[in-house]
Amino acid sequence: MIDRTKWFFHPIVIFVFSIVALALSLTLYIYWYIEVSTGLAAIVQKFNLDAAQIFTSQTWVVILVLSILVAMILLGIFIIFAYYQKSVRLYRMQHNFINNFTHELKTPVTSLNLYLETFLQHELSRDDQIKYLHFMLHDVKRLADNTNRILDLARIESKTFGGEFIEENLVAVVTEFYDKNSHLFPDCEITIHNPSGRSFPYLINRPLFEMLIMNLITNAIKYNRSKIPKIAITFLPQKMKRKLYISFEDSGIGIEKRDLKKIFKKFYQVGRSDNMTATGSGIGLSLVQNIAKLHKGRVIAGSKGTEQGSVFTVQLPYTRNQEA
Repeated sequence: MIDRTKWFFHPIVIFVFSIVALALSLTLYIYWYIEVSTGLAAIVQKFNLDAAQIFTSQTWVVILVLSILVAMILLGIFIIFAYYQKSVRLYRMQHNFINNFTHELKTPVTSLNLYLETFLQHELSRDDQIKYLHFMLHDVKRLADNTNRILDLARIESKTFGGEFIEENLVAVVTEFYDKNSHLFPDCEITIHNPSGRSFPYLINRPLFEMLIMNLITNAIKYNRSKIPKIAITFLPQKMKRKLYISFEDSGIGIEKRDLKKIFKKFYQVGRSDNMTATGSGIGLSLVQNIAKLHKGRVIAGSKGTEQGSVFTVQLPYTRNQEA
């Protein structure tokens, strides 16, 4: 049987009661003071006393100061409550992250253990050996990717990443990245569009920027049920807004409106509804946003809804060099 009295001890209920009690105390104090002042005024008038000896101008100053102090107390309570709620949300996200990341690590380890036991206990043909070795390499890569993401995010947040910022043509950087890593995206249709035909020189830390590209592409492929996932990377300069937009539009499962602003939070994972299971570690898009901020930009997400694809747009400041 559910204990219905527990709601009395909920932080929000306690917070509301505290605010009401404090506000009510202040109201009653002021009301009491006005009543007393009215009574004293009647006594002064009846007995022809000196009002200056009873009522001083400092009294209202005391009330004003008291009101300010109470307002500061109310503000302090609210700030403490907001910080508490934020800490609770962060704890929950970290708890979810630990649970899911543990699963992300445990699954390939279990798989590797099974394949190694198979090698020890059975005589396998060369074809079977190669097949199992490919499976094992896939699991090792999965482990390495998850570990590297944690390390990369830690380095970026502590600003201990290496390398310097050098001006490079962003179109060439993205094109070269895809040419060099196209084998990592088999059975995918990835296109790069630059309608203006111009180059876009920009100061970047190349390893970090390539990490951003990699995470956005792999994310688009991971959350995609199409037989051939499609990703269109487009460069769109906006002179009026003095920004350069690099959009990554995919044919994936899409994002619900309620999740669009939350997906860049560290540890946040889409898929906590009844009909969908959360996947991933919850740090990939947080890593992307941090890298964008290091490049004086940001990433925004857009989607028309589930099963209608997503668009992740990297927004960078538009410089004069790009007008050439």
